[in-house]
Amino acid sequence: MRRLLVAGNWKMNASTDMAKALLSDILAADVQHCDVAVFPPFPYLAVAADTLSDSAIQFGAQNCSTAEAGAYTGEVSVGMLQDMGCGMVLIGHSERRSLFHETDAAVLAKTERVLIAGMTAVVCVGETLEQRQSGHAELIVKQQLSALLHQLTEAQWGQVVIAYEPVWAIGTGETATPEQAQQMHAFIRSLLASVSQKVADETRVLYGGSVKAANAAELFAQADIDGGLIGGASLTAEEFLGICRS
Repeated sequence: MRRLLVAGNWKMNASTDMAKALLSDILAADVQHCDVAVFPPFPYLAVAADTLSDSAIQFGAQNCSTAEAGAYTGEVSVGMLQDMGCGMVLIGHSERRSLFHETDAAVLAKTERVLIAGMTAVVCVGETLEQRQSGHAELIVKQQLSALLHQLTEAQWGQVVIAYEPVWAIGTGETATPEQAQQMHAFIRSLLASVSQKVADETRVLYGGSVKAANAAELFAQADIDGGLIGGASLTAEEFLGICRS
């Protein structure tokens, strides 16, 4: 059985006080029926490390460099994240792809860095509204996953989580219907089966498109949806914990 994972992506939001309060509230809720992870901005990883010490809640970074070290001003390496205590890294989020022009090759390079370090890579894929309307949604997702499917070993897939985020449903108030989300998750799982049935059966595939406490239960009830990558709703403890309870 794949255990559900609810992961909160704070994006470029937070302050020291807000991070401490939010993490403390999540910690106090003692969620046990799903795995929980948070992805604060880089400056607040130390707050997460301190607040979540010795707890079951995981924390990770929203991005990493393709380089190991060196003259890359403004970049943060996987080694640095590991030194901070991060266990996970979010890779290839739609905002990284669209705003910062990250390519599938860069996503693969970052994923390999994370896996070599023994951390978990949460790799994001998803189509735009135009791509969906033109009937190319599955083609785009297959293309985004192609390099990973060809390059990663079966053992490495044990450290990978896939997050499907329909770009047209992020921050717009729109949400894919449970049936639409399930259809794409099932397609992703069929792609994973090209590596092995074990990878298809065991890899968690999260849904990341305007998940809220009000719609989480119906989404998470779908056979191939293994939790959610939560954006705006992860910034308030009540809403985020409502999703976890779903």
